[in-house]
Amino acid sequence: MKQIGYTDSIFINLETPTTPQHIAFMGVYDPSTTKDGIVRFKEVLARFDRRLHTLPTFRMRVEQVPGLLDRPYWVEDADFDVEYHIRHLALPKPGDWRQLCIQVARLHARPLDMKRPLWECSIIEGLNNVEGCAPGGFAVYTKIHHSLVDGDLGQQIMGVLHDMEPYPPEEDEEESEEENAEIEKEYRSPRFGDGELVVKAFTNRIRNTLNLTYAKNAKEVVSELGGTLVKMAKGELSPPVLGPKTRFDEPVGLHRVFEGTEFSLPEIKKIKNSTKTSVNDVCVSVVGGGLRKYLEFHGELPEDSMVATIPVNMRKRGGSSDDHNQIASLMAQIHTEIADPVERLAAVHESIDEGKKVIGTPLSQPLKIVALLPPFLAKPFAQMYAAEKLTKFIPAGASTVITNVPGPPVDMYCNGAQMIGMYGLGLLTPGVGLFNIIFSMGDKLTISILGDRDLLPDPAFYRQCLEESYAELRDAVLGKPKKASAK
Repeated sequence: MKQIGYTDSIFINLETPTTPQHIAFMGVYDPSTTKDGIVRFKEVLARFDRRLHTLPTFRMRVEQVPGLLDRPYWVEDADFDVEYHIRHLALPKPGDWRQLCIQVARLHARPLDMKRPLWECSIIEGLNNVEGCAPGGFAVYTKIHHSLVDGDLGQQIMGVLHDMEPYPPEEDEEESEEENAEIEKEYRSPRFGDGELVVKAFTNRIRNTLNLTYAKNAKEVVSELGGTLVKMAKGELSPPVLGPKTRFDEPVGLHRVFEGTEFSLPEIKKIKNSTKTSVNDVCVSVVGGGLRKYLEFHGELPEDSMVATIPVNMRKRGGSSDDHNQIASLMAQIHTEIADPVERLAAVHESIDEGKKVIGTPLSQPLKIVALLPPFLAKPFAQMYAAEKLTKFIPAGASTVITNVPGPPVDMYCNGAQMIGMYGLGLLTPGVGLFNIIFSMGDKLTISILGDRDLLPDPAFYRQCLEESYAELRDAVLGKPKKASAK
């Protein structure tokens, strides 16, 4: 058994029927790179089973402490069955992109079984009418609970499940078994019964009290927050930005929509070089322009700039943690009030630079404050917040999340089939019904859209708005692309 980290346990507490706390990745594959042009389900199943020895948490389930007196534990699932976690399905004819998006949205709306290891994988065949996909193409949708991964760690996991060449050398079984035993050692410690868990919870509570652990943590957070407020008073740090109310910061329901679009990464890099910005700035500006177009069409464009929450990877910013999630976030204006795409990009660049100043302060890590609460307080509060739809009265100030997940710069393969597209799906919280994921791989960059179905009933139109927003920025900075001359 291994106790779940403070930050990771928050995602367990936040789990509700309308806001399941999992993220996902969906890859699209071309089987023409395989030896016989076919990938069989049993081969994918065997591959996952073989590779899972490097991912011990994929065989662990959550063990709650009775009465939610303490953080839960990871325990090995004695009945682990890889065939339960990996499913096989096919799209009906004609098997087009829209059908794939609907199927993935349905899969993503379903919560994970919290009594089993917290992941599922679906191999989706029948992609016979998806642009760029060869006959026999398929998709792999992998859903993982956020308590297990953040975006950065999720990419490491996807790397384990893929190869950098169609047919790499076979693994050494003896070496794999030794590695497996070493990795799983900490998870295979003796199990505790309910009584022992309760005793251990009280022991932890007493030890933390005697060591003043909670007091020290609370004092540290209060001190850091006080220092932050002083900097704001001196004008050294801007106060948090709050955006106007939009349709996207309403309470979310049970159903989801998914869409995605692809851009040229080299072209985006040309735009960022010409404007002295970053790839992330360009993509956030494109999202801002897309939302402007979408809300303007619906007659709902606010006069003030919308605000987005932008997660930040903290793994390379010093300090160590046992948590799977090592993220912070900033809030930035995405300048939906600016029509000119170049002016919007410059304003977004400035807004994000200003938002980065809060990184490392309590304002960038609100989960650190929530982590001070014991589960028997945190879980009921989170469920009440969602059930009572308190977002109508307590706005978070942001209408969407925009996260950037850099992927591998090389080709990736699954059972010999080349990945030709990768898309991400985030999670929705009670008051944020739209999530945009930027993902780069090789010379491609995708922007994936996850939304509440009632708040975003027309995801294909929003995708069109993003594409038009990008085209306007590209044409303004690089000039309109030349049309191929007729022969």
